[in-house]
This record gives sequence, structure tokens and C-alpha cells, in this order.
Amino acid sequence: MSPLDLKTQLGSLIKLQTIDSEIYALRLEKESKPQEIKVLEQSFESKKAHMAELEKKSLDLQKQRKDKEGELAQKEEATKKLQGQLFSLKTNKEYQTMLQQIQDSKADGSVIEDKILGLFALVDEIKVEVDKEKLKLSEEEKAFVTQKKKVDDRIKEMDDRLSQLESARKQIIPEVEAKVLSQYDRILNSRDGLAIVTVKGNSCGGCNMFVPPQVINLIKMYEHMITCEMCNRILYIDESR
Repeated sequence: MSPLDLKTQLGSLIKLQTIDSEIYALRLEKESKPQEIKVLEQSFESKKAHMAELEKKSLDLQKQRKDKEGELAQKEEATKKLQGQLFSLKTNKEYQTMLQQIQDSKADGSVIEDKILGLFALVDEIKVEVDKEKLKLSEEEKAFVTQKKKVDDRIKEMDDRLSQLESARKQIIPEVEAKVLSQYDRILNSRDGLAIVTVKGNSCGGCNMFVPPQVINLIKMYEHMITCEMCNRILYIDESR
């Protein structure tokens, strides 16, 4: 490999790195999107579940009220039956006993009526809460749909950009020898999408490891690809500075 050839290939690798850095960042962002959508869905589902709990509570209270109304009707019927039996009693003792039973039955009915009134109040209270939550949930649903669309749109935008970058990458690949490209790709995959870095001052642009002057001289000779002893990334000198 001639010095000029290596220098040219390093230039191509630098162009590849610019593309691959963006690809790496986009893929990383894209990987986070399903979880982002999941969090949005979980939050919305939690609010829907709260709404369902309120509606269930409302139905339970209405059922309790109807049950109590049925219980009251039975108690009133029993009281009427007892009252109807008063005139058939023969002794004063039986009459007084029956009057006590009627009084007790009416008292029981009064207790049931109080419970029914309390349930009416609770049903009205929870209806107000349910109506309020329905409006709130409607707004939450709009926000959820909007946010999810933003995420979906961003995913599409990233897919389109990734497609463009992959096409650009394919145009550069023929400029690099297979062996050089293989080494570059191997480092790229093991070093968080950063395979080739410039030497800044006397430090590796990837890990800040000190690069001795003799190594810098070797890089400038372009006889072999030089890598950082610490992070193994390919080193180059930015001669435009």
C-alpha cells in the first residue's frame, strides 16, 4: 500500500465516520422510541383504568341503592301485613305485641330509607366526578394521540434519513480496501460508533490518551494505519488545521 493510497483511504474513512456517527446516533434514538411509546401508552391506560374504577364504583353504588330500595319495599310490605293482622287479634297482649312489631318494622324501614338517601348522595357525588374525569380523559386522549403521532413521525423521519445515509455510505465504501474497511467496521461496532479520531494536541480524540511524538510521526508517514494503544481507534492528523 503506497503512502498516498493509505492517506486517500483514511480520508474516505473520515467521510465514512461522519456518516456513521449520525447513523449511530439515529439508531440509538430509534431504539428508545418503542419504550417512549410504551410509557405514553401506560400513562394513558392508567388514566383509563382510573376512569373504569370510578364507573364501576358508580354502578356498585346504584346497585346498592336498588337493593336497599327492594329491601325497603319488602319491609313496607311486611309492615302493611302486620297492620292488617291487628284487627284479627283477640287479646290486648297480642295487640300490644303486634303494635311493637309494627313499630320495630317501621323503625327498620326508616333506617333503610336513611341508607338510601345516603346512597343517592354518594351516587350524585360520583356522577359529578365521573363527568369531570370523562372530560379530562378526553383531553388526555387527544394529548396521547398527538404525542404518539410525534414519535411515529420522528421514527419515519429517522428511517428516511437512515436510508439516505446508507446510500451515501455505499458510495464511499468502494474507495476503501476490504481489509481496511473490515478493521474500521470492527472498531466501529466495539467503540460506540466511533472508529477513527484525530489527534488533538498530543491526545487521542477518542479516549484522551497521551499520544507520544514518535507515534504522531508514524501517523504522518502514512505507511501503516496507527491505532490508539488505549481505545484501539484509528488515529489521524487533521492537516487542515
